[in-house]
Amino acid sequence: MAETSSKGEYVVGVDLGGTKILAGVFKNSLECIGSSKLSTKSQRGVDAVVERIARCVQDAVDEADLNLKHVAGIGIGAPGAVDFAEGRVIFAPNMEGWKDVPLKKDLEKQLGVPVFVENDGNICALGVHVVELKAKPKSLIGIFVGTGIGGGLIINGDLYSGFNHTAGEIGHMVLDINGPKCGCGNKGCFEALASRTAIFQQIKAGVKDGEKTMLTEMLGDDLADLRSGDLRKAIRRGDKFVDKVIEGAAEYIGIGIANLVNILSPEVVVLGGGVIEALADEMMSVIVETAQDYAMPGTMKGVEIIASKLGDNAGITGGAVLARRETK
Repeated sequence: MAETSSKGEYVVGVDLGGTKILAGVFKNSLECIGSSKLSTKSQRGVDAVVERIARCVQDAVDEADLNLKHVAGIGIGAPGAVDFAEGRVIFAPNMEGWKDVPLKKDLEKQLGVPVFVENDGNICALGVHVVELKAKPKSLIGIFVGTGIGGGLIINGDLYSGFNHTAGEIGHMVLDINGPKCGCGNKGCFEALASRTAIFQQIKAGVKDGEKTMLTEMLGDDLADLRSGDLRKAIRRGDKFVDKVIEGAAEYIGIGIANLVNILSPEVVVLGGGVIEALADEMMSVIVETAQDYAMPGTMKGVEIIASKLGDNAGITGGAVLARRETK
């Protein structure tokens, strides 16, 4: 056990995604000292997922040789629209049955620790801004490409959540009104065109239509165990079909950035999430070039477009920042 631990010396950050749950235990200095990962299994229903979140937190705390008495608070990023004051998930498009879920109340009952719930894109933007960029940029747009596409806005140095606390839903900007259906019910959302889910759907549809790809040799015709890292391997081995799909997704990300830069003129645009972590080398130059092509002349001057170095840990880091802020 940690010898000098007193109550409230540590915080836990949780990243709840459509595919996986990550939890990390952080010192007040925001150094991660233990983490845990579980698959989400949202098809099992809301209660089962809440139990899995609680288990993931307990595993991370155990990994850090602590117990829940040492934890001052838990910050959790949930995908979709969140009521921060109530700690409710209003609607999560990539999670089965997640409508009006009292996540704060349910987790506090299970864990006995204060819980703070925020949108996952906001949480990731907060983590990158405070920990990776040392809160230097006054304005920042975060775009996080995973199961879906999350976004977060930092304006005048603070997280901007807007009138209904739903600002930053970048993944649901409509980029093609005739595009594929999105989990939110609309057609042609950014998320339906460039998320990992969208990329995988395009690849699987292509294979059904007779496109040739090394992925079928690697994983079998149904591509059941496809991961972002497999796409990188295929591209590096010269797979033209996968390269074309990834280039298309990168172009849509660039167009999304151009729209946001035109509207908000940020100092920095940060890209993160599992897809960017796996494919930054393959995607970033296309993203930057496309953003410059589509932005209004002059709007991109001095704007940095970077891939986050926090990678998949942006969410748990931001959760820790939130928990520390709320329990100070």
